[in-house]
Amino acid sequence: MDARQEPYYGRDLALVHHRGFGFHAAACAPGVLAMLEPILARDGLVVEIGCGSGLLSRELVDAGHRVIATDASPAMLDVAREHLGPDAPELRVVALPDDPLPEADAIVGVGHALNYLPDGNAIDRALVAVAQALRPAGVLALDICDLRWGQVRRAAVGQGRAGRDWAIITEFSTPAPDRFVREIITFLPNPDGSWRRASERHENVLIDTALLPARLAQLGVCAQMLNAFGDETLPDGLRVVSGIRER
Repeated sequence: MDARQEPYYGRDLALVHHRGFGFHAAACAPGVLAMLEPILARDGLVVEIGCGSGLLSRELVDAGHRVIATDASPAMLDVAREHLGPDAPELRVVALPDDPLPEADAIVGVGHALNYLPDGNAIDRALVAVAQALRPAGVLALDICDLRWGQVRRAAVGQGRAGRDWAIITEFSTPAPDRFVREIITFLPNPDGSWRRASERHENVLIDTALLPARLAQLGVCAQMLNAFGDETLPDGLRVVSGIRER
């Protein structure tokens, strides 16, 4: 799937995600910022992957970081521009693993962006691209879904959430040990007071994250798997890969 032709997170889902799911970025931000303190001290460049509607981007900019925020979804970036306003960092459409990343002193991301790639090979190629983009002593901090994400959700039932001006219904399935699927229906109000409905199917590729430190070591990044960026509690099966580029 070419992310620029048929991206995950069309306009309606991007808006619902922004309005109703900012809690993940808010919870992760303090830990991410702590990991980036050495980068801030040397005025390094932070590249954010899977920036979505700019919720973590706002935290990075407000902390004083130089940021390039990227996402594969043009609709998400449109929402980010609206959210961040005149203080928005540079925003770029980047669809890993093929689009180049700018050289960076840190690469960060919340929202398990790499799991949206089509297969394990694409995830590996994205990790190569990330490692190559990191400058020496550069910081890596990303969340990523482990195989356990699917294991603990095999019996998950559908769920719905709603706010004043949005609603979402999601059904889950695990068609294979390394696949987790969301069938998503969103509802947003039209100017005339009616509600419009949109649907998306998201298929996430799950990986054995225990293998990541050894793979990243081959790429010159000394990494470890963590249960969180900081003091937040992440959902079961969501891990954090944290590392430093050594060469």
